[in-house]
Amino acid sequence: MKIFVVGGAGYIGSICVELLLDEGHEVVVFDNLSEGHRRAVDERAAFIGGDLSRYEEIARALQETKPEAVMHFAANALVGESMQNPSKYFRNNVSAGLNLLDAMLHADVRKFVFSSTCATFGPPERVPIDESLPQRPINPYGESKLMFEKILRWYDEIHQLRFVSLRYFNAAGATEKFGEDHRLETHLIPNVLKAALGQKPHVEIYGTDYETPDGTCIRDYIHILDLSRAHILALGARESAFYNLGTGGGSSVLEVIEACRKVTGKKIPVIEKPRRPGDPPRLIAASEKIKRELGWKPQFENLPAIIESAWSWHQKFPRGYED
Repeated sequence: MKIFVVGGAGYIGSICVELLLDEGHEVVVFDNLSEGHRRAVDERAAFIGGDLSRYEEIARALQETKPEAVMHFAANALVGESMQNPSKYFRNNVSAGLNLLDAMLHADVRKFVFSSTCATFGPPERVPIDESLPQRPINPYGESKLMFEKILRWYDEIHQLRFVSLRYFNAAGATEKFGEDHRLETHLIPNVLKAALGQKPHVEIYGTDYETPDGTCIRDYIHILDLSRAHILALGARESAFYNLGTGGGSSVLEVIEACRKVTGKKIPVIEKPRRPGDPPRLIAASEKIKRELGWKPQFENLPAIIESAWSWHQKFPRGYED
């Protein structure tokens, strides 16, 4: 197929592009490079610089390339920032997303894969989180993603735009070529590895008094390759659907740090800090539905394997794409 990947210069998008190309698909990447990196775009893909906030740019790109499907990774995704600047999140994650959907209709493209988030659920009533739980986001980031999911449902009903929305929490890991390099890094594993590289003096732990075995938050980490394979499987979905994605297990902050120490052989000092407001003790996604309906099966279900792939990439590219 010919796939149009919006946000294909970012962390998840770049690796999904790599796998699409490996499987023989033709790929066009559309990105404004505000968060992504030009060097993160696989050289086998076509690249179009453009911004979803400008309708004419995305409409022209889709008309000229005539793809069979669109994958959408371009979103602002920092929870804390969304609490300080909600306008940015609703404009980019909702309004700019509407530009993309309308441009797709204009170009007669009716297959869509959306990179969503389990943050649409808010603090869950139970874990693991399956698709039946009520969605009650507690920040503008999660709200913006939920709003767009609702828009997709209506575009399917009214315009027959078929979609798959994939909700997940913590993507991690790397391939040999592409890895995680955010200009503002908030994710735990890359920050711990930066400390292992000597680029940070220590790792900060926010809260050690949660109702978990070791007192620190537990999160579901999914390898970026498994995540990308789920997006590619979604291209073959016959009907529109929402799927939660996770490994079914979870690792605490202290467990992640200890696993990084073992993988890297470094001491990695830590500093304990108070809890951050709004951090639930345990977030784990259930994936039975996508396994049953699309045949998804994660290949990397243990934390050290995920960390080893990330550590290998960070050693090769210690300054990320600046190198």
